Amino acid sequence: MKKAVFILAFAILSASCNKKVTNDDIAKINGYWEIEKVLLPDGEKKEYKINEAIDYFEVKDKKGFRKKVYPQLNGKYLVNDLKENVTIVDSNNVFYVHYKTDYAKWKEQIIELKDSVLVVKNDADLEYHYKKQIQFSLK
Repeated sequence: MKKAVFILAFAILSASCNKKVTNDDIAKINGYWEIEKVLLPDGEKKEYKINEAIDYFEVKDKKGFRKKVYPQLNGKYLVNDLKENVTIVDSNNVFYVHYKTDYAKWKEQIIELKDSVLVVKNDADLEYHYKKQIQFSLK
């Protein structure tokens, strides 16, 4: 009996830690995201201590864009005209970001999306972990 209670408690705890992404969460993707690490399919991990480029998402009604921006020491961002069009797609309660440029199309599954955490996985089984970028300035 104790074993069954332990298993049930473990299952409930595991389920609560892995909250599914919902429609209400999608708006949280907007803003500046800094990559922290990439988990490779073989279990290896690549960590990023310093990022020259930050991903900026702007999405409304599940359509928008992502572009690379470059933080400057004065707290502003250097930007260019390059951007990737994005569409958020719900496929049986699993959300994907579909990207499109003039040269390519690809998608990433949204594994986790919270106020300060974004985790996506691509078709090559690479898992990207982002944190919300905090603006800084030496000004």
